[in-house]
Amino acid sequence: MTGPSTAPLPRLRTETQSVRAAHSISVRTGRLTHRVRMLPGFLIVGAQRCGTTSMYRTLSQHPAILKPVLHKGIHYFDTGYDHGLGWYQGHFPLRAHAALVRRTSGEVPLTYESSPYYMFHPLAAQRISRDLPEVKLLVLVRDPVERAYSAHAHELGRGFETEPFERALELEDQRLAGEAERIVSQPGYLSHSHQHHAYLTRGIYADQLERLDKLFGQDRVHVVDSGRFFTDPEPVYDGVLEFLGLRHHGYPVFEQHNARPRSPMPETLRTTLGEHFLPSDERLTRWLGQPPSWR
Repeated sequence: MTGPSTAPLPRLRTETQSVRAAHSISVRTGRLTHRVRMLPGFLIVGAQRCGTTSMYRTLSQHPAILKPVLHKGIHYFDTGYDHGLGWYQGHFPLRAHAALVRRTSGEVPLTYESSPYYMFHPLAAQRISRDLPEVKLLVLVRDPVERAYSAHAHELGRGFETEPFERALELEDQRLAGEAERIVSQPGYLSHSHQHHAYLTRGIYADQLERLDKLFGQDRVHVVDSGRFFTDPEPVYDGVLEFLGLRHHGYPVFEQHNARPRSPMPETLRTTLGEHFLPSDERLTRWLGQPPSWR
């Protein structure tokens, strides 16, 4: 009797190498041709674990919205800013392709990307405002208690977290102490904990939205309650198209992506965290036009 075959492993390794080689070639090509490529008309900037992938894929079905060439999240304005704007522009479609889309759709096409760390990163908004002075920002918010729990499961699954949820919450202040200040004072510094361990801090949406408001104005920031997006997507989609100035071409397929199964949160902890987020949640009415769905 022979053991299990290991034949697929070399093939898998070859496929992975091929994907990386293709990615490298695409990036180099994009950099060389960046002057004839588009820049984003809008960005999905966050918040993390609030339905940004679902919104990205929903909008990608609109005939006048063009996806980036390689992947949805480029992370230029947070962790990749040292690459330069030419590198960033190289990730987007050619303007010649946009001209063709304009002829077929009858409207000016937009390209975009979705990097949910932009909203939270202390320098990203300022960089976006400077480099893309006309860009619009799309923000999704979710029950911050559920967001924190989902983010923890996400970081565990990616290997960026090793502590159980309640212990990670206890460690958060210690892990994040001085990290935002260090990012600001050393712009090339990448903080693992600031990006991956801010379970509670990222859920204080109002503070982050006020930072965006100061740089962009409320008319260039559109906030979506993801609870309403998932339960009643049509009016939410209508509002996003109005914000972007795009015509309606019928409703796309609405799907939820990146949901992770996890055990229920203890009710006592849920109540405690709900009280923690209440002051910030109450400030969201200004942005949503009504109290958030989870309240």
